[in-house]
Amino acid sequence: MARRTQFAVSNCNLYNLNMPGLSIYRDADGWSQEAFDLKVDWLRRAVLSMPSEVWGFQELWHKDAIEEVFADPNLADFECLVPDDHKGGKIICGAAVRKRIMHGEPEWIEDFPTEFKMQSGGDDAQSSNIAVQLDRFSRPVLKFKVKPRSNGRLVTVYVVHLKSKLPSKIYYEDWYRDNRDYYKRHTEAIGAGLATVRRTAEAVALRMLLTEEMKGTDTPVVVLGDLNDGHRSNTLNILTGQPNYILSGLDKGGGDIDLYSAASLQAFRSERNVYYTHIHQSVQETLDHILVSQEFYDNSRKRIWAFKGYDILNDHLNDDAHKEDGTTDHGVVRARFEYRPA
Repeated sequence: MARRTQFAVSNCNLYNLNMPGLSIYRDADGWSQEAFDLKVDWLRRAVLSMPSEVWGFQELWHKDAIEEVFADPNLADFECLVPDDHKGGKIICGAAVRKRIMHGEPEWIEDFPTEFKMQSGGDDAQSSNIAVQLDRFSRPVLKFKVKPRSNGRLVTVYVVHLKSKLPSKIYYEDWYRDNRDYYKRHTEAIGAGLATVRRTAEAVALRMLLTEEMKGTDTPVVVLGDLNDGHRSNTLNILTGQPNYILSGLDKGGGDIDLYSAASLQAFRSERNVYYTHIHQSVQETLDHILVSQEFYDNSRKRIWAFKGYDILNDHLNDDAHKEDGTTDHGVVRARFEYRPA
């Protein structure tokens, strides 16, 4: 294996990539063959236009569907990471990795750590008790390892999809039906609150997994994901640890369990920071993220890979005809690094 100096990672929400004719949520018919072919063609061109060693995917329904995207001679050196029995019945996170750097077997993590707790009696006498009773991720987290350099260190990659901002449905609940005339006026607020609590709990559980992986180990870590929140949100603050981006001297910063946003690293190098990965009701948001540990942070004393740039493919978001033109409803993001130890 050559001692390569370049390493790039990308992330893409596939917008419900399933095989044609299979149901998607309440849509019993799913994608037509024509619509599926358009999706495969667009995704393939996106992958080819943003060369990367690692791709993370969300909203993957079927193993054969993503393998069809990579059924191109120019992508023959990729291995798709999808369970063999993944045949259209549920959504998972998937990945595609260049075969030469893949190390070991992937795993999909469904359950929160057994030690997960989110409960408290309150910080003072005015605060009431709180307890969150969740024990698994809405979408299983994919974890695997890659070795970008033959004589280098293993990198742990997590591909994640946290609970969306879409309000949780409550009209099936007994307490809702018992007092429907009252609760129907508050459906949106309660549903949005439940979605936020679930996403927050998932962020805490993922943070626990990351801390156990990173603390005191100097393990390089990359998180690729549709986190369904902005980079200044509490969700991202929980995941990243809100690191200090030191700009006054190289090789002095870095945090053992902190994660650095590739988008923020790019913003520090740009005169303007105007980008987005999703549009909802004409509001441009950044929901798709690439987070990296201190081993990928330029100003870290433990730097291995130096940041080279951050790219985003998002022009297609300005047109809502995603089903008609085969596009996704999220932007595609890529972070590029160069081997340059501190």
